[in-house]
Amino acid sequence: MNYVVYGMASSGNCHKIKMALEHLRLPYQWRETNTLKDETRTPSFLAMNPNGKVPVLAVDQNTFLPESNAILWFLGEGTPLVPEDKFQRARVLQWMFFEQYSHETAIAVARYLRAFLKKHNDPRLPDLEKRGYAALGVMDRHLSEREYFVGDALSIADLALFAYTHKADEGGFDMAPYPAVRAWLERVAAAPGVSVMPSP
Repeated sequence: MNYVVYGMASSGNCHKIKMALEHLRLPYQWRETNTLKDETRTPSFLAMNPNGKVPVLAVDQNTFLPESNAILWFLGEGTPLVPEDKFQRARVLQWMFFEQYSHETAIAVARYLRAFLKKHNDPRLPDLEKRGYAALGVMDRHLSEREYFVGDALSIADLALFAYTHKADEGGFDMAPYPAVRAWLERVAAAPGVSVMPSP
């Protein structure tokens, strides 16, 4: 099966899909789709995802899956990236929900304001920094006793969290106080298919 990904290369939500596909050695085509140019607001794109956001995975000509972590689960299920144990699978989902609710909403948004929009004095930044550092603290405490987020091996939870964390500096975050996160970033970066996301 040859998937088609509609995504923006400098978006962490899209980059995590690229890394999963590359890690699993799945054939795919990448269709660069720039949200800043309203390319997700065209009738053809909205037919694939009425929410008008990337990424979207085209499974075939008539089947489209949006939402980055749903795509990760679809690609990872039945592979070593998703544990077989029921509780461990729930743990993977736990960290993927954390990524979207507590992590991405702060770290990715700060990166968007600073790196994409060049709004270095945006009034939202202090709150984003507070919440982003809180998320990094949660991650660092968890990783201080383990090498990966779930179990003893790389999972889609790691890929989901790696995408924006390895570019957190572009959002103004100082990673020096988080040694366990920095060590984890190095481990994940060494995994097959894992790559550095382009800067805006």
